[in-house]
Amino acid sequence: MNRSKVENTRNVAIVGPYSSGKTTLLESLLFVTGSISRKGKVKEGNTVADSSPESLQRQMSVEVSAASTQYQDINFTFLDCPGSIEFAQETDNALVGAGAAIVVCEPVMDKVLTLAPLLKFLDDWEIPHLVFINKMDRSQDSFMEVLHSLQKVSGRPLVPQEYPIRQGEDLVGYIDLITEQAYHYHSGSPADPIPLPEELKEEETAARNEMLETLADFDDHLLEELLEEIEPPQAEILQDLKQDLSADLIVPVFLGIAEEDYGVRPLLDALVKEAPPPTVTAQRRGLEAKAHGDTLVQVLKTYFTPQGGRLSLVRVWQGQVTDGMVFNGVRGGGLYRLMGQKTELVTRAGVGEIVAIGRLEGIATGETLSNNQGKVEELPKAAKLEPVYGLAIAPEKRKDEVKLSGALSKLIEEDPGLLWEQQGDTQEVILWGQGEIHLQVALDRLRRKYNLSMVTHSPRIPYKETIRQSTTVHGRYKHQTGGHGAFGDVYLDIKPLERGEGFHFHQTIVGGAVPKQYIPGVEMGVREYLTSGPLGFPVVDIDVTLKDGSYHSVDSSEQAFKQAARIAMTKGMPDCQPILLEPILDLKVTAPKEFTAKVLQLLSGRRGQILGYEGVQNWQNWDEVKAYLPQAEMQNFIVELRSLTMGVGFFHWEYHHLQVVPDKLTPGVLARNPNGNGQ
Repeated sequence: MNRSKVENTRNVAIVGPYSSGKTTLLESLLFVTGSISRKGKVKEGNTVADSSPESLQRQMSVEVSAASTQYQDINFTFLDCPGSIEFAQETDNALVGAGAAIVVCEPVMDKVLTLAPLLKFLDDWEIPHLVFINKMDRSQDSFMEVLHSLQKVSGRPLVPQEYPIRQGEDLVGYIDLITEQAYHYHSGSPADPIPLPEELKEEETAARNEMLETLADFDDHLLEELLEEIEPPQAEILQDLKQDLSADLIVPVFLGIAEEDYGVRPLLDALVKEAPPPTVTAQRRGLEAKAHGDTLVQVLKTYFTPQGGRLSLVRVWQGQVTDGMVFNGVRGGGLYRLMGQKTELVTRAGVGEIVAIGRLEGIATGETLSNNQGKVEELPKAAKLEPVYGLAIAPEKRKDEVKLSGALSKLIEEDPGLLWEQQGDTQEVILWGQGEIHLQVALDRLRRKYNLSMVTHSPRIPYKETIRQSTTVHGRYKHQTGGHGAFGDVYLDIKPLERGEGFHFHQTIVGGAVPKQYIPGVEMGVREYLTSGPLGFPVVDIDVTLKDGSYHSVDSSEQAFKQAARIAMTKGMPDCQPILLEPILDLKVTAPKEFTAKVLQLLSGRRGQILGYEGVQNWQNWDEVKAYLPQAEMQNFIVELRSLTMGVGFFHWEYHHLQVVPDKLTPGVLARNPNGNGQ
């Protein structure tokens, strides 16, 4: 494949909601361009993309897949991105390197809202994008109604370039709104030109005028022509479309049925004529797409394959990549073009291409790499999504514990949307992600790639306890076993502190009742006791004062006073009215305004304290609701939130304070946690 000309290279991400038909569209694009001789089907598990076991099992994209092809002397690399919101990190990381994006959606007005977060990401990054309305044979709404619904969630004006031709419920063709030429679809071959149906003339004219009027908003010359009722030349319309799309000012809209190849060729033609070349994309990133000089690439995705080991999918921004090139001090091993999970060995790759480099150990997704040994200026990369769902995990086999941290680290290199931590209070290993399916896919990979089967449960809540009243207590430790004995004797004042003050230790010893060298032992004994109080949980917000005691000149020691302090605490704490505390989170929930009332009900139903809500800046018709919510109510919060908001609601949370568990809930917590081990 001749890839010497930068201007003849395009890399295009295929994005859209789950089940919109992205992988089917990729199959059609590859089939129409001759890269594959037979189309696969998602249900049959034989598509170029979605070929990993985790994708096949769920019949959905769970990671980015790359595939290359050629059409009209243009060399394309398509990135098929997951549609599920749970794998949005994959999509975001890939989009950073894309020159353009095809947003695939269904012609259903009720589903349009699911596009909002994706369209906002594209607009925020100024990534040129087109909309392909797929599955037009299933449409229950008119084309213009769907178009106007889409416009409500798009920050850029939509520009229809086609108008559908129907016979009853069937989609049989389309009208090109630039040329006003009508076409009739044929399965397996290009559409034939036909006369424009008279019954659609009025509708076609209205749609075309809408297209031209939108373009005229960015072209004064075109506006003058329209005002003077001069028919603009087709070349001028096409030039406006190309310029405005490249600048991310408009969103051209196409339609079809990918499963039948309907509308795929016009979509490809538009990508050839209108999608920006790599030079334009580089300029948008503040770079110069130089074919010579230092090489600059960015990692879009990391794979760990059974055959080839580590593969880093990279976008070439400047220079050329050759096999064995050293990036940031790491020598690559193998240069490949990908076709799903299949690899094709290549000798070099130029500006704008997306290829895979082998064995870039220690290089993370999103990193900027150069063959220049000097300091590399990092290119912008997608923000890391915050985790919203967690599971406590442990190996089924105890002997596998030593392998777990290494396997989890590799898992997160491959999927940066994951996060793991060793929870300090409960000592659990918690795997965090973007939802239940996301974590199940991660656990499947642990089992398949690293032979690590896990047992899981909901993370335990790190409850604490404190006291309501003060007491004075005496503790004595005396032990004699022959020879030197052990003796320690203390009087402690125990009293509560204000919430959040932690633990304070004082001593008011006078007259040497407890020698100075033994006082650290008293504090140590108190601290050790506080790891598990009368209710079985760590104790906080407490003040302990050593006020008196006695010692033995021979038998006393620091260890003996430590034991005396533990005895005193064990005796005195139950008399201080211990109470249970739960962690409260500061929560910010973001969702479309039409769901704000449901979000408020959801929070109230989970013991949330509503703090207020307001519109989201730079995001029309979205609200942010602020609340305090007990951590015990968070485990499935994201599941219910997405259910209430068509999958688009999300939240940010952080620990805020501890709060007394309501009396009516305390017995249940203690019954589930007889030893203070959380839920």
